[in-house]
Amino acid sequence: MELITKKTHIDFIRWRKLAFSFSIGLILLSLISLGVQGLNYGIDFSGGTLVQLRFPGPAPVGEIRKALSDLDLGDVVIQEFGRPEEILVRVERQEGQEASSNQAQLAQRIVASLNGLAGEEGVELRRVEFVGPQVGEELTTKGIMAVLYSMIVILAYVAWRFELRFAYGAVLALIHDLAITVGFFSLLQKEFTLVVVAALLTVIGYSLNDTIVVYDRIREEMKRLKKEPMTLIINEAVNRVLARTLVTSLTTILVLVALILFGGEVIHDFALTLFLGVLVGTYSSIFVASPMVLLMDRKGR
Repeated sequence: MELITKKTHIDFIRWRKLAFSFSIGLILLSLISLGVQGLNYGIDFSGGTLVQLRFPGPAPVGEIRKALSDLDLGDVVIQEFGRPEEILVRVERQEGQEASSNQAQLAQRIVASLNGLAGEEGVELRRVEFVGPQVGEELTTKGIMAVLYSMIVILAYVAWRFELRFAYGAVLALIHDLAITVGFFSLLQKEFTLVVVAALLTVIGYSLNDTIVVYDRIREEMKRLKKEPMTLIINEAVNRVLARTLVTSLTTILVLVALILFGGEVIHDFALTLFLGVLVGTYSSIFVASPMVLLMDRKGR
């Protein structure tokens, strides 16, 4: 079954100035939000206590989360660690928590609250560690450097695979996608964690793939329509891959919506970040990356 049965003839280039204005507005909003209120960093970046526990059987994560919420510890992250019966509990930084005695007291409170879920054997305390905020600073620095290195590699690859103007367009589109997605988290003060960082890196891959598909078609149309102006070539290329782009994005978004609604708290932020990234990435591959090629067309075709 085809979603779009007839070939479309939409003049996308005609709307490029409006699209650029819309994108610049969103990026400015993101930058203002980041400058005024910043990001709401999670435990991974702000520091806290890490407690490793072992249950006699598979750990009931939902019941554990409910039991720990009664302790009023603030932000708590629970995840399986290696095997189903072992979990890591990460608790946000508490006042005076750096002292080892306070860490031990906190761990004992957690164990006492969860013993009822483990039957007669109880919960085994395996490890207690304090994660300082300096670890978060290192993670932030390394994360930024990882994104910068990936952009440089993408720039080199696309320039080699296509032309330099295509590479600039692809990298600017990726920066556009990341800025708007991160700005969303800052604007709504949603927790920014390592899970979100992982999702952002996935967004880079998805958005770049979408852009490469469009660029590949533009290159083919440049060979087929050698004497035609660049505006016509880009419009022809985008219209030819429009059905593929929309169907791919729509099916991905449907899966992500299902994960957001029914996937549970553990993958909610990952799915939400991908959802935003796919939306923005699909838009940018059509209205940002492609017009950027025209903007940098020195031949003025």
